[in-house]
Amino acid sequence: MTTWTDHSPERPLALTAPSGIDRAAHHRLDEAWLAAAWSHPSTRVFVVSGGQVLIDETADGRTEIVMTPSFEAPPTESHRYFLGTDEEGVSYFALQKDSLPGRMDQSARPAGLREAGLLLSPRDAGLMVHAVALENWQRLHRFCSRCGERTAIAAAGHIRRCAACGAEHYPRTDPAVIMLVTDAKDRALLGRQVHWPEGRFSTLAGFVEPGESIEDSVRREVFEEAGVVVGEVEYVASQPWPFPSSLMLGFRAQATSSEINVDGEEIHEARWFSREELEAGFASGEVLPPYGISIAARLVELWYGKPLPQRQGAF
Repeated sequence: MTTWTDHSPERPLALTAPSGIDRAAHHRLDEAWLAAAWSHPSTRVFVVSGGQVLIDETADGRTEIVMTPSFEAPPTESHRYFLGTDEEGVSYFALQKDSLPGRMDQSARPAGLREAGLLLSPRDAGLMVHAVALENWQRLHRFCSRCGERTAIAAAGHIRRCAACGAEHYPRTDPAVIMLVTDAKDRALLGRQVHWPEGRFSTLAGFVEPGESIEDSVRREVFEEAGVVVGEVEYVASQPWPFPSSLMLGFRAQATSSEINVDGEEIHEARWFSREELEAGFASGEVLPPYGISIAARLVELWYGKPLPQRQGAF
């Protein structure tokens, strides 16, 4: 299986660029080190709540997460997550709170990853992805799956421990495959989910099942959703997708059949598009492209040969 990754500076895949942050996992169980890092004047902290952080524009036009020194951060002990250090030795923490703090200057605004991921620097995007993923996991896994008792946060937010039965629970990541399928005529198979707006088409996708290889998952999902048989499968790239806890594994796949038979449950409509048909659909507004932050957009672009048009709110 060959790897085909397009991370060119002109078209970086959102949420995947090197962040420059060392997660420094070896420090997560060192309470003395964590306490010293928290109290250091260079340490920077931001709040995450409901998958959102505060972002703001700088004087030179950049967008950044609103961060503060630790001594200005809202008080919390248990929901303090160590995210890592940068090359200059600055430590970064995220605080999980029920709401985002207010801002006296009124210039900052709350934003989720779908907006902020396209605006932030690789450093800030990487920190936000890490923080949002931890927050999602922490909110959904407060009780032990072995005995049902409440668990406690450990390892700076990266473990939950059960005092009743001794079990340790770690953040889960669900692997999901997402694929651009082409046929013998080099047409692309795009589908529209039941709850999507009229005209919005994207690549097919689905979760990897227990005991299944990712290649077989690609073949199964395409057949289940569209009735199309897939042969060769080629890996392209991956993308963290904490909505709430997925890792998207992107593929190109070659169809060995062309008849479409949608399942009617997840996929409402699927069509084969030539490049000319897709371009005409974009131009007329009949077809809405995948949102630019997603790996789906990159997979379609690799086949399409140029950037996709962007439409506000086309998720």
